[in-house]
Amino acid sequence: MFDKLDALETRLSELESRISAPDLYADPENAAKLLREQGELAPIVEAYRAYKRAQRTIADATEMLSDPELREMAQDELAAAKADEARLEAELKLLLLPRDPNDGKNIIVEIRGGAGGEESALFAASLYRMYSMYAAARGWNVEVMNANETELGGYKEIIFQVTGDSVYSRLKFESGVHRVQRVPETESQGRVHTSTATVAVLPEAEELDFKIDPGDLRVDTFRSSGAGGQHINKTSSAIRITHLPTGTVVECQDERSQFKNRDKAMRVLRTRLYEAEVKKRDDAIAADRRSQVGTGDRSERIRTYNFPENRVSDHRIGLTLYKLDRFLNGDLDEVLDALITADTAEKLKAQGN
Repeated sequence: MFDKLDALETRLSELESRISAPDLYADPENAAKLLREQGELAPIVEAYRAYKRAQRTIADATEMLSDPELREMAQDELAAAKADEARLEAELKLLLLPRDPNDGKNIIVEIRGGAGGEESALFAASLYRMYSMYAAARGWNVEVMNANETELGGYKEIIFQVTGDSVYSRLKFESGVHRVQRVPETESQGRVHTSTATVAVLPEAEELDFKIDPGDLRVDTFRSSGAGGQHINKTSSAIRITHLPTGTVVECQDERSQFKNRDKAMRVLRTRLYEAEVKKRDDAIAADRRSQVGTGDRSERIRTYNFPENRVSDHRIGLTLYKLDRFLNGDLDEVLDALITADTAEKLKAQGN
């Protein structure tokens, strides 16, 4: 471990020297790459330097123990330094765990109604509201990319972007099937129904990550329409982009500007294609090297929202909380922290093996 830390400390010094060069921004892509690497290494090296300071303090305090006049003070310093050494060693083990390269990225979230007809669309709207409130509480920004709204205010599909600090690291385990058990607004006899919605959380692909050949695209324009099919725009401002090699289709009609709709559609398309490439790569990795919290597959049922019992249950980690009302108002941290902790524990276990 310490040979690796020495190498990382050397690498950080090299990066700091290169970043201070006056011609750094002559190549913006390279500058962004170097700054990103510096940001990833700095916390590790800072903890390592603190660890080495604690070790030096231990050595100095141990020498002072032989001096009767300084022994009491040396004992206090030694105890504090040993506690720091143990804490920092544990912290370094966590910091050296394989890092998801997407953790610092913004995300694009796709929520779709599943089984349950109109009730599933209303549940999709509840999930969108939940994530929006969580984002607002953390100071993140939410921008709707495209929405297919139903007459009762639900969503057959809603796609939105969340931007902020390390968004993907907090929400990456939300991908999967979310199940709701409640009495639908359309139910006249008070019976509890079960419906589902699917959530996909995709790390947003930047131009730096994934380039698209314009010759591979077919762009069509059409008129935007609202819930129930009513036309809300007499001009053809809505955009449909087809990536011909893969057949991937993205539509955006949220903006009145054709240019803005095209920009949003391209962001979604780039992210979907990047995610497909990442999945192809990950599928080639052995199962024992993959996250144990859950595959993130959209077909995997991950959570149940039970309204009669005010209960939310995450099936991957066996966690049940009786505060569904607060959860749906964006109070997600207890569950998200538990998912991240479980994932970290599995990685530490794998590292030990």
